[in-house]
Amino acid sequence: MIVDSLNSASKYFGLHPNFKTAFDYVNQNDINKLEEGVLEITEGLKLIVIAGEGTTKEQSIKGFECHDKNIDIQIVLKGPETYAWKPREKCVSPNGDYSDEKDVRFFHDQPDMFFELQEKQFAILYPEDVHAAMIGEGSLKKLVFKVKI
Repeated sequence: MIVDSLNSASKYFGLHPNFKTAFDYVNQNDINKLEEGVLEITEGLKLIVIAGEGTTKEQSIKGFECHDKNIDIQIVLKGPETYAWKPREKCVSPNGDYSDEKDVRFFHDQPDMFFELQEKQFAILYPEDVHAAMIGEGSLKKLVFKVKI
C-alpha cells in the first residue's frame, strides 16, 4: 500500500505503465465535475467515480475486500475518508468465494489499522492490501482507478 498526495504522484509512475496514465487523466480533467459512473480510460485502466454518504467503521468492514487482477488507486475528492486495512497474508476468514467477474474477494477478518485520507490524497492498494472504505461523516466523493496487473 502507498499513501501520498497528488502533488507527489509522479514518484510512482515507474511502478506500473498505467499509473502515469491515471494521474495524467486527473491532471488533464476537471475531476470535481465528473459524474458517478464507470469510464474506460485505456486498455487495462478504468475509472469509477463514487459519491455517497459516509458510513461507520462497522458497516464498512462488512465489505472488507481485495482484488486479484487489479490495483486500486483511490483518490479522495471530497472527504475526509477513512479506510480500514490489513495485509492479505494475515486474513484467515474468507467471506464467500472469489468473484472472477467482479475481481473481488471478501473477508470477515478485522482490520489491523484505520487511516484517513484528506482531499487530494490517494492510496494505491495492491492485491495484497485488504481494505474497506467510505468511512466518514457526510457526503464523500472519490475516484477509483482500476489498474489491470
